[in-house]
Amino acid sequence: MARYLDVHPDNPQPRLLQQVVDALHEDALIAYPTDSGYALGCRIGNRDGRDRILRIRGLDDRHHFTLVCRDFSQLGQLVHVDNAAFRAIRSATPGPYTFILPAMPEVPRRLMHPKKRTVGVRIPDHVVVREILDLLGEPLLSSSLILPGETEPRTMGWEIKEELDHQVDVVVEAGETPAQPTTVVDWSEGYPELIRRGAGDPDRF
Repeated sequence: MARYLDVHPDNPQPRLLQQVVDALHEDALIAYPTDSGYALGCRIGNRDGRDRILRIRGLDDRHHFTLVCRDFSQLGQLVHVDNAAFRAIRSATPGPYTFILPAMPEVPRRLMHPKKRTVGVRIPDHVVVREILDLLGEPLLSSSLILPGETEPRTMGWEIKEELDHQVDVVVEAGETPAQPTTVVDWSEGYPELIRRGAGDPDRF
């Protein structure tokens, strides 16, 4: 049964945030709110967590995982960012965008696209996530909480608690989130290619 933590969306309680981080360190899989719907997340080194995300979402090994970062400096340690991409991504973050870029050697191969050696990265504009990432001190391995047969991410923690009670370990409730997923931009070939139109305005690229 998943633990349900009701966190204030603007002034998250440090005690509850620490419980989330402690659970992540114990290899928990969490459902948490972002600026573009709920997401599933675990530590990068949590192999079982990665496999559980794939099972819940009904995806195969070719799925592009996202590494959710607290800031641009953390993002830059995970992916190669050329000058053109640097300026554009810097101006769009934090925000509801996911960028697909060539992964650095430090990123485990199991998290990359098997052929392209790319990975998704993003910096969400959501107080609760940023506080969790600050406490955790490392990125979250993440994927939008879009269930099989659906096109939009889940938006309310209590609904996720009811539906995925025995499939996740922690549900972080922090009020309703937007229903649109991130806008996904593939920058791995040196130019922006729109992969998914979502909450972020793609015209800026």
